[in-house]
Amino acid sequence: MSENPAPQAQTADAETGTGETPAAAHPWSDLPAEQFSLLRLAPLPVDRETGPRPLRFVQLGRVERHARDTSLLRLTIQVPGQRLHRQTNLLEVWADHQRKEVRFGPDKGLSVEPANRGLGRFLMAQGIAWARKQYAHYQVEGGALPTKDNFNEAARARRDHALKAQGFTIEYSDPLQLKPFYSAPRVSSLHGDWHAEKVQIVELLDAAAMLQQADQTLQEQDVKLRKLEDRLERLKREDSGLRFTITCLVAFSLFQAGLLIWIATR
Repeated sequence: MSENPAPQAQTADAETGTGETPAAAHPWSDLPAEQFSLLRLAPLPVDRETGPRPLRFVQLGRVERHARDTSLLRLTIQVPGQRLHRQTNLLEVWADHQRKEVRFGPDKGLSVEPANRGLGRFLMAQGIAWARKQYAHYQVEGGALPTKDNFNEAARARRDHALKAQGFTIEYSDPLQLKPFYSAPRVSSLHGDWHAEKVQIVELLDAAAMLQQADQTLQEQDVKLRKLEDRLERLKREDSGLRFTITCLVAFSLFQAGLLIWIATR
């Protein structure tokens, strides 16, 4: 993954050979988004690894649930014109009120598309802000990070930098740095900020103003285009008249020349 700034949630221990059936999915595991916001991804210089990074708009979906023992915040990002895996652009924050602990997910780690646009930091910041607001005294459940990004040094460096910027500690249990682990003491030690110049939340009125401005600009351009088309048609008519006049003058000149030659020869 080119961008993986969120920690992988710690998975439950699996006992092999016991014949136990896998645990049933949590009733909240497939909740659809209920609140939506528009995000503006600012245009950035072309990146050598991830390619062009033009201006884009994506949709942020949000849903949260609260129960006696558990609370959940789920954030999703939809990219227009792209069909992504259901685990892509998904961040979950689970709060266990019995253990006073917060867990970040999904279990397979946060995969973000488009990559290297600041979306990973943004999602983590939103999740941290939600957890700090209500459960700042809870502990953070640490765990192992996905290792497939370690084969790309630049992606691994981006991920580690993003996590450290959010307040997480990254440790490697091997000298080759192939087994990373993240941790944090408490939710209050995490930081809920992101690169606001890269990812901006567009409010409803701002989005309407942008659409109104774009429509006004299109109308102005349409008026200018019609004026240019009218001028072009007028120039074409004038050009046709000039061509006809020149043709008549050439024909008259040839007639006059012929007439003079005839008079001279007589």
